[in-house]
Amino acid sequence: MRRPMMAGNWKMNKTVNEAVALARAICEQVNHIANVDRVVCPPFIAIPAVSETLRGSQIAVGAQNMHWAESGAYTGEISAPMLKGFASYVIIGHSERRQYFAETDETVNKKAHSAVAAGLTPIICVGESLEQNERGETQSFVSNQVRAALAGFTAEQVKQIIIAYEPIWAIGTGRAATAQQANAICGDVVRKTVGEMFGGEAAATIRILYGGSTNEKNIGEIMAQPDIDGALIGGASLKVESYAAMVKITSELY
Repeated sequence: MRRPMMAGNWKMNKTVNEAVALARAICEQVNHIANVDRVVCPPFIAIPAVSETLRGSQIAVGAQNMHWAESGAYTGEISAPMLKGFASYVIIGHSERRQYFAETDETVNKKAHSAVAAGLTPIICVGESLEQNERGETQSFVSNQVRAALAGFTAEQVKQIIIAYEPIWAIGTGRAATAQQANAICGDVVRKTVGEMFGGEAAATIRILYGGSTNEKNIGEIMAQPDIDGALIGGASLKVESYAAMVKITSELY
């Protein structure tokens, strides 16, 4: 059985002190839960302080983005070697990065390779817009995103990568795909595409998360689906009670 994960994306929220307080409160609530991987992804400036706060705990830290180069004249960017020692995961290709900051399938792939080379676990985001969904383009679009993101990897490397299916129309809108709809894309599109590229073992091993207005009310049904291995959580991860409830509900299912 693939190990479940609850990954919190704090986005551009929380000062350093606020992030530390949130991390400490989350740790108090869920550190004892052993059968669910827990990850928090604060803004860059808070990563070192949150990492220190969680040192010795069972909660991992992730970054929300990174550059593909190890160093260079890329003002304002952060590289994988800079994250090492503070973070063990990194979100790559989130729809907000694609929409607002010109992220492309090519840069997603380059970042993913850089992350893996540095020993970081990439959480690669894929997902369609409302217009694409309504035109019936979801399957082809998401499959193409997966193929582009994983180009050049080996099957063994892919087993260590995480893919998050986040329909853009469900992020921060209060609208969520039904658990069955989400599972169909995670299984029949994402996992199937991985299988076509790298074989059945890689497809069976890779973890696929769902993101998009997940909360303590719908997480149980979502996590009961066979092809959904966790959640990439936005707003609910900023609320200690909500995030803790989602971890506890997931734990009870495994």
